[in-house]
Amino acid sequence: MRGQEFNAWSPDGGNPPEHISIIAFTRMLGGPIDFTPGAFELSLPTKENNQINTTLAQQLALYVVIYSPIQMACDLPENYENQPTFQFIRDVGVDWEQTQVLAGEVGDFVVIAREERETGNWFVGGVTDENSRSVTVNFDFLDDNKTYIATIYRDNDASHYKTNPTSIEIEKAEFVKGSAIDLIMKQGGGFAMSLMEKE
Repeated sequence: MRGQEFNAWSPDGGNPPEHISIIAFTRMLGGPIDFTPGAFELSLPTKENNQINTTLAQQLALYVVIYSPIQMACDLPENYENQPTFQFIRDVGVDWEQTQVLAGEVGDFVVIAREERETGNWFVGGVTDENSRSVTVNFDFLDDNKTYIATIYRDNDASHYKTNPTSIEIEKAEFVKGSAIDLIMKQGGGFAMSLMEKE
């Protein structure tokens, strides 16, 4: 498949925003993928007409949406310095007990939840194409009689994959089985969420 390196090599400006929402329903059905997520510098200074056509929130979501048991952070170390969003990369699992596809349309968007093996932590990632859209995440997959602390990394009102890709919001919330939240994924954007049992 065309990985993130294609953004630098492509003569046409890089992978289009709908790329992952297609891959999730095609190539991902064949097994694990090497995609190198986690770019925080989304412009490509060495390739004038190219960029990474996602928001920062979508870059985080890729750790959940794309299944890769050997994961990495693909950017330069200095681009992660003093970045509170890097906490999601520290927290996110790579070995999953179970996966649930919560919503999606081929070529438009996808929302996936994965339970980390042995910890019981859940992670949710959602990505969209070039269109902004609202999705409802229902937490029916959580264990009964447990409360989870969620950290949500999401696009904000200013986020846009072309004009403001690094604009992001981080918020905390508590959820139980049966809870739900509405989230807006901006153009080329998404969200990532960690859910850890409250002690």
